[in-house]
Amino acid sequence: MRIEEFNYNLPENLIAQKPLERRDECRLMVLDREKNTITHRKFYDVIEYINPGDCLVLNDSRVIPARIYGKKAVTGAHIETLLIKRIEGDDWEVMVRPGKRIHEGDVVEYDEKKTFKGHILGYHDKENGTRRIHFEYEGIFMERLEEIGSMPLPPYIQRLADESDKEMYQTVYSRIDGSVAAPTAGLHFTEDLLNKAAHKGVNIAYVTLHVGIGTFRPVKCETIEEHKMHFEECSISKEAANTINTTIEQGGKIIVVGTTSARTLESMAIETPEGYRIKEGTKSTGIFIYPGYNYKITDALITNFHLPKSTLIMLVSALYSKDKILEAYEEAIREKYRFFSYGDAMLIK
Repeated sequence: MRIEEFNYNLPENLIAQKPLERRDECRLMVLDREKNTITHRKFYDVIEYINPGDCLVLNDSRVIPARIYGKKAVTGAHIETLLIKRIEGDDWEVMVRPGKRIHEGDVVEYDEKKTFKGHILGYHDKENGTRRIHFEYEGIFMERLEEIGSMPLPPYIQRLADESDKEMYQTVYSRIDGSVAAPTAGLHFTEDLLNKAAHKGVNIAYVTLHVGIGTFRPVKCETIEEHKMHFEECSISKEAANTINTTIEQGGKIIVVGTTSARTLESMAIETPEGYRIKEGTKSTGIFIYPGYNYKITDALITNFHLPKSTLIMLVSALYSKDKILEAYEEAIREKYRFFSYGDAMLIK
């Protein structure tokens, strides 16, 4: 299957540059696979499509302020560093820009008092251009990062992150540090909406997948089969696995919030005599979901509108159909929906 089949033309003015003031007032496109219909609602209406006994699955990973700016100790050249993931101890995999200015042995200073430094240890993954850096600092690492770092907004948001992004580019239920991009479908939920779901009798389960830099990387090959997914760490607790499995056994639906939650569930699914169930645990997943894949756990998906030719639009197309998803995207463009991270949402039921 060719990557080009997942392309569409998006007017640049429909790429959301800022979040709405109220998270749950964004628009919601509802795709009903059984009735083959499209309905336009507000996100706070999503609760109408979730029944008592269903299970809402959310990714509780928290975005770290992973973009930090510094200067080379020797030359004073400005260096932008994006943390990708911790390797071990205070060693991290990072991307640096401009990469040509950085070499093994260089030291980057990230604060005026020179109490937060990075020692470049060389390439971590030369093919992808990532480096290994060792941080030297005073105090507690994450507290210092909160002081000097900014939220790693994706490249299609053409502005610098500000203080408001530290709240808005974070789900209200985030709790485990580790992502360098938000699980954006969850950005629309408010505490009030989650309380309404619980009051209605909806089960809620939290899983964790730390979103890596691969979410920003374009698919460069010509066919889907050639593409290799980046690996990300995911985990499901015993409590969450029990909640999901009990929901399945009692006939409820698994309503998955976001592609990261879907990848987690599908990665942790095991076949039993009674059908597929979730196994608790932690693993590194490189699962690639595209048309032809049969979902094992996911019954419905809440998601944002994704980039053309991205692995995310392929994942969504596997749940419905490529043609139906692209038709829905064309309608979203006609109706002037807001796209991508800070944009509007879609429910595929």
